[in-house]
Amino acid sequence: MKMTGSQMVCESLIREGVDVIFGLPGGAILPLYQTLPEFPQLRHILVRHEQGAAHAADGYARVTGRPGIAWATSGPGATNLITGIATAQMDSIPMVVVTGQVARAAIGSDAFQETDTTGITLPITKHNYLVMDTEEIPRIIKEAFHIASTGRPGPVLVDIPKDVLQEEAEFEYPDSIDVPGYKPTLEGHPAQIKRAARVIAESERPVILAGHGIIFSGAYDELRELAEKAQIPVITTLLGISSFPDDHVLCVGMPGMHGMAYASKAIEDADLLIALGMRFDDRITGKPSAFAIRSRKIHIDIDPSEIGKNIPVDVPIVGDLKRVLRKLNKMVKPATHLEWIQHIDRLKREHPSMYIRPTDKLLPQFIINQLSKATEGRAVIVTGVGQHQMWAAQHYMFKDPQTFVSSGGSGAMGYEVAGAMGAKVGAPDRVVWSVAGDGGFQMTMAELATMVENRINVKFAIINNSFLGMVRQWQEFFYQKSYVATQYTHNPDFVKLAEAFGMLGLRVSDKTQVMPAIEQAMSYDGPALIDFVVEEEENVYPMIPAGQSIHSLIEEPRPEEVVAR
Repeated sequence: MKMTGSQMVCESLIREGVDVIFGLPGGAILPLYQTLPEFPQLRHILVRHEQGAAHAADGYARVTGRPGIAWATSGPGATNLITGIATAQMDSIPMVVVTGQVARAAIGSDAFQETDTTGITLPITKHNYLVMDTEEIPRIIKEAFHIASTGRPGPVLVDIPKDVLQEEAEFEYPDSIDVPGYKPTLEGHPAQIKRAARVIAESERPVILAGHGIIFSGAYDELRELAEKAQIPVITTLLGISSFPDDHVLCVGMPGMHGMAYASKAIEDADLLIALGMRFDDRITGKPSAFAIRSRKIHIDIDPSEIGKNIPVDVPIVGDLKRVLRKLNKMVKPATHLEWIQHIDRLKREHPSMYIRPTDKLLPQFIINQLSKATEGRAVIVTGVGQHQMWAAQHYMFKDPQTFVSSGGSGAMGYEVAGAMGAKVGAPDRVVWSVAGDGGFQMTMAELATMVENRINVKFAIINNSFLGMVRQWQEFFYQKSYVATQYTHNPDFVKLAEAFGMLGLRVSDKTQVMPAIEQAMSYDGPALIDFVVEEEENVYPMIPAGQSIHSLIEEPRPEEVVAR
């Protein structure tokens, strides 16, 4: 069957099960857009900025497990995607990005809106393509989905010149593909799995470090089985949050720079770390040479390049977590570690990291605590990066899997707006709250118009302290309170702003108003925004300074009365 390149792209996306695209048109990609009406199965959401398209596709992928799709034109359209693509690459998020390019004859001539998109994105994609032959489109699209969603997931970009989109060729969609040199290891080495089971049996103070890979592989049940069978406490990385229920008796929370002090101390005291789908990021390890030096380490990851990259390990296993854990769980013997669990309980009492100090002031921690109670810990929570991100990670009680969505490795401010939009599109039946910083929110707030226009029912909780909060905190701790270029002296009226976009807008400055406002926003049929005006110089505790060890831990000064989490 003869098709244009544009028709091939649309038909190929349908063959891959795509139902929604986030994008913004322009000259080079216009032939593809003009073809969309022929394919009503594809829902296109017109964003206000291409960065919003990339973050929305990312948020969609995180809650569905399927590749998110973003489209943009050449030149500035493609470069506006860069932050979102880099975010997906750092956090291993499956995305397929299609960009228009100037016609083949104009490539290299500095034509209008020409940019070397594949060159620019080479370091921040799992793979990318420049399509120079129309008949290659079906194969390339199928390869792009395969590469994006298998092994360690990641973004794949397909750059297509305008005349390739317009040209006709024979459409043949391949039933299977073979990508030379790309063969992810899935099963794990049997001898290494046996060795891991033996090391677990020999340990007296084991902990599990559960990372983002648990979510990618869907290994929730397998993680829980291992923890319960061998009675091993579970510590989750930032992006591993919601891979294990926060209300489980074996859950110890998040460690590291702003993690629970008792979780970091448990790692320090452990004799075995079982690292599952995590990469020993610097926010957890701090000073690598001083990290968990008394423990043996088992590291299971689908990406062999991550094993031994930051921290030496004793038992490396390359494979898909779900498959490896199924085999490991059959070999692991039931055990009890009562003394070890009691020791961690003592650490929790001695270092009550999650208390909320009693005060009449409106604290961000209290807001997150109330949001958790109002949603019963079952909402999808989307954050940007900074203090609000850490408070959400600390004080929201995540009970359901795959419900914490955040920019981790890239640390992209502004992710909280468009990422929440994509998450709601991907999980329309879930309650989705964006916990936003006032700084990050203003970077991508134009997407509020997209949400109102498309009736994407996201609820926003802006933690408004009129500062770039985390940067200000570093200035307080390490630069003698020299607050250079971190204070907003004239934030917009966020309530009026919400109303201008056609949303419900509420403002809260008193803690007695928090729960009523949350309930009002949740009962409103449409996007809603709450401007929580909080203490300007509130800090996130605990804190381990960058590059330091647990011995440099800074804890919040103890109040006389402790309010439990």
